[in-house]
Amino acid sequence: MYEYYQISAQDLGKDAKIPILKLGDSGEVFYELALEMVNTIRRHNAEGRATVFICPVGPVGQYPIFVRLVNEQRISLKNCWFLNMDEYLTAEGEWVEKAHPLSFRGFMDRAVYTQLDPELVMPEAQRIFPDPHDPENMQRVIQRLGGVDVAFGGIGINGHLAFNEARDELTCAEFAALPTRVLNISRETRVANAIGDLNGAIDAMPKRCVTIGMAQILAARKIRLGVFRDWHRSVVRQAAYGEMSAHFPATLVQRHPDALIITNANAAQQPF
Repeated sequence: MYEYYQISAQDLGKDAKIPILKLGDSGEVFYELALEMVNTIRRHNAEGRATVFICPVGPVGQYPIFVRLVNEQRISLKNCWFLNMDEYLTAEGEWVEKAHPLSFRGFMDRAVYTQLDPELVMPEAQRIFPDPHDPENMQRVIQRLGGVDVAFGGIGINGHLAFNEARDELTCAEFAALPTRVLNISRETRVANAIGDLNGAIDAMPKRCVTIGMAQILAARKIRLGVFRDWHRSVVRQAAYGEMSAHFPATLVQRHPDALIITNANAAQQPF
């Protein structure tokens, strides 16, 4: 059991159930994600088509590169829609304020939308976050736009995509059908995020969130996942080689026809 943890960095990707692109440092991973964004938008603009992305706040290293390329190359985002994956909620079930250090809406404003040339950036109406009071709106938007072109993201410590936490009691089909919704964040996810985002202040971490559903992620025409941390060494192996189950949600991507995990050399290393 768990033989995949023993896969060497050299062999990582061989016979994987999800293709793996191995790169050098984290900057290469972020650049690859940014290029996927820019090239898709440029191609769709030339064809007169809208571009629809599911966007994460984690990983985030691709956004400064994306902003620079868009501004330098004068790429219009006027026909582009960013559907953000998730957002933390207060105890009362409201989005945390944009000024909150963990706010994903605040991050996107500070790091992306206000950094883009105003002549190029998409209208605010095309910057969508899941709404805790109307979670079904995300699916309505996707249907109206004709589907998602690329779902970008990372993989959490327990295999979660967005905040789709493990649900051992569900079948793969049941988990894959989960819609956009409000849910409790698992303690393991709160611990991992507290270490990365709040210097270990777990008691200050929100306990609730609103997340885009597995149904929306898995229905995207492409899925691109970036991994680069030390603990991603085990996560990438379980996602790409493990048994498909709701216990480790990223394994459900194994069925997707156009998915790719992009890893740096660090995360490609053997866990132990």
